[in-house]
Amino acid sequence: MRLFAQQEGYQVTAHFTEIESGKKNQRPQLLAALAQCRKEKATLIIAKLDRLGRHVAFISNLMESRVDFKAVDNPHANKLMVHLLAAFAEHEREQISIRTKDALQAAKRRGVKLGQHGAALGQHNSKESTRFAQALRPTIEEMQQQGIATIRAIRDELNRRQIPTLRYGSAWHHTTVHALLKRIR
Repeated sequence: MRLFAQQEGYQVTAHFTEIESGKKNQRPQLLAALAQCRKEKATLIIAKLDRLGRHVAFISNLMESRVDFKAVDNPHANKLMVHLLAAFAEHEREQISIRTKDALQAAKRRGVKLGQHGAALGQHNSKESTRFAQALRPTIEEMQQQGIATIRAIRDELNRRQIPTLRYGSAWHHTTVHALLKRIR
């Protein structure tokens, strides 16, 4: 966004990172950014228009807030275009919700045990990770006896030997080796 601001001739005076979903209207960082923009009579620059909000009414109120804004992904959007894009974003949010609910229902019908906030799946994954770590224990101990003892060295050796990770068989990283060693201990 800084590059976009520079190319468009804007000077960045503050940076805000919103972690709330675009479907929520209570967005503390966005409210702080809007307040800052009003105070400085500045333009709000956002990365993606659909991340700003996924409610037509919210976008409409934002447009009436006396703060100009530009979206990096669509810098030439006028008010009509912003309203149309907001309508599409709201529709997509609703479709995502429907697809998610349908997928969860299908999983339940297949007998998948769904826990509250992933608790059941989390317990299963934890046990599976521990079993995987214990299976790799002899390999790790052999490496350590050969002097391959740092996380970086173990990572490189596991990748060199093409030993797959527990998930997806992807490459080993510092964090995955660290977690593996922690489970082995």
